[in-house]
Amino acid sequence: MRNAFADEIIKLAEADKRIVLLMGDIGNRLFDKFRALYPDRFHNCGVAEGNMVSMAAGMASCGLRPVCYTITPFVTYRVMEQIRLDLCYHRQPVVVVGTGAGLSYASLGATHHSLEDIGMLRLLPHLKVTCPGDAMELRAVLREALRQDDPVYMRIGKKGEPVVHAEVPALKLGEALPMRESGRIALLSVGNMLPTALEAADALSARGHEARVYSFHTIKPLDTGLLARLGETCDLLVTLEEHSAIGGLGSAVAEWMADARLQKQPRLLRCGTPDEFLHQAGEQEFVRHLFGLDSASITERVLKHL
Repeated sequence: MRNAFADEIIKLAEADKRIVLLMGDIGNRLFDKFRALYPDRFHNCGVAEGNMVSMAAGMASCGLRPVCYTITPFVTYRVMEQIRLDLCYHRQPVVVVGTGAGLSYASLGATHHSLEDIGMLRLLPHLKVTCPGDAMELRAVLREALRQDDPVYMRIGKKGEPVVHAEVPALKLGEALPMRESGRIALLSVGNMLPTALEAADALSARGHEARVYSFHTIKPLDTGLLARLGETCDLLVTLEEHSAIGGLGSAVAEWMADARLQKQPRLLRCGTPDEFLHQAGEQEFVRHLFGLDSASITERVLKHL
């Protein structure tokens, strides 16, 4: 995903001279081409992420369209106050991009895990929270994010994630993308869980249970129109996210269901990470299996829930 971001931001910056890229010092050469093309519009802010977000807020107030980019926990947990007050309170159109989200950096330990960021940030007024499902969705979400008049958080993976879409999809923030639309089970996928959701749908189909799949590239605003339709036509909604089961999409859907008072209430199964820190070492796929977020584990949980 990060390579797609680096490529797309160059294309967008060529068309819009207001775009400025700010980066925390993450030590790779990802933006060498951007820096060479637009040296006056690239700023390496070092390991001072709070300053980076405040700088971006000031630039936005002067008419620029800043994009802040660094590893997810360092541009969320460390910078919560600046996002809340400098961006959201003043409604500054800054795009905050967290790379390596969820368990992408699983092997580096809890300092590099980001399993609570959606829950924290969706609390903030005026902030849109997005989680593109693959590199193609990333390009579309970034284009839409830079058209917004409010701040946007983009939660992306690292590199090597499967590409699901054959081309860049047409999308709107706040409207989930349908991937499959047959069956009375609906798998609601967040971010880079999308390939896993499709694998689980295939496994369920092989067991005689057709499942719909939707990419919830936007958590806030929530696609309540789709949820209302699914509430009328589905028996089970399943949220899949590489994020704590507390506070993410599963919680957002549960909150909406509690307020909506649907005449026909589908059951809800929330698949996320447990309320604990990980003290074992391993790569992303190992930890997904440990937490029951691989396709086989999800399939079994759905079948048991049925």
